[in-house]
Amino acid sequence: MLVGVCDFPGDYAFPPSGYGGIERWLWAVAVGARAAGADVHLLGPLWRSELSDEWTVHPIRLEEVTPNSREARALRDTDYELLVVGHEYPSLPAWRAVWETLETDLATFQHWPYFQHQPEAFDGVRARLYCYSEQMRQRYAAQRPITELAVHLGLEEAELPARDGDGVLWIGRIDRQKAPHLAIRAAGLLGREITIAGPLFDRGYLDAHSGDLGANHVTLVGEVGGAAKMRLLAGAGTLVYTCARDYIEAGAASFGEALRAGTPVVALAWQPGTCAEAALCEQTGTVVRLDRNADDEIAAKALADAIGQVTPLRAADVQEIGLARFDPLQHYQALATRPC
Repeated sequence: MLVGVCDFPGDYAFPPSGYGGIERWLWAVAVGARAAGADVHLLGPLWRSELSDEWTVHPIRLEEVTPNSREARALRDTDYELLVVGHEYPSLPAWRAVWETLETDLATFQHWPYFQHQPEAFDGVRARLYCYSEQMRQRYAAQRPITELAVHLGLEEAELPARDGDGVLWIGRIDRQKAPHLAIRAAGLLGREITIAGPLFDRGYLDAHSGDLGANHVTLVGEVGGAAKMRLLAGAGTLVYTCARDYIEAGAASFGEALRAGTPVVALAWQPGTCAEAALCEQTGTVVRLDRNADDEIAAKALADAIGQVTPLRAADVQEIGLARFDPLQHYQALATRPC
């Protein structure tokens, strides 16, 4: 199969070195497709230059050409069987006008819970939308979504051998929606140190929670990627996932990253049918389900209790499950298969 994996204009290189959701998903699909024996082309100009030695890279975007142009004819002549693309593009008229001249399927993963698709964007067969959780599947029911866990990868992020640890780790963007102060307070209740890894997105949130983020048991390491990120994950005893009460998680990369490293996950859920419930099981972590009226103190206490509950889980067992559950090859095969 000939597969084109399309980048899109954004703030991150492809694949990103640290933070990033859909960009890391696109790279995981490319890696999975190659592992499955597919011929993979990376389409778009933002792919990192070092990839050109080992990958076929075409710096072309469908939305920047016209259907009758020389570039569009070259796309048709290449005869792609599957295009993997960011979720915005099937609803973008300029992109779709070129895609409709190609005899190729498209697959995308919904990584943002508020995007409004055009009614004709997906038919569930040739044009397929994938969603992580029951919550997301319900939000995009009109687009005939297919349920599938997302896999996310970065360069130089091969998993290390699993080892049991005792540190607490939180990974994500530092802002109100992700609410890392809840994880910090939980670790504090246990008298344990916590590492906070991720880029600062919200200066107002930092100011409002300067006491939490500046506490003595907190180490802020910023945005971490590559081998350094894998060492953080491998050395942690628990990864804590938090979010604001009104936040909808579309496809958290941290669940798969942690489990593949052998790190159990404690995840906070304020709503039913979340990504945490889709990703985790009793052998890999626990989901702390709370009513939205519960205050931060209640949330922190519940997270602290849950951290204690997952402590007996063995890292090697978690990693075995994680590598199977979030396997790039199997993920690509799911995306490449038309529904019966």
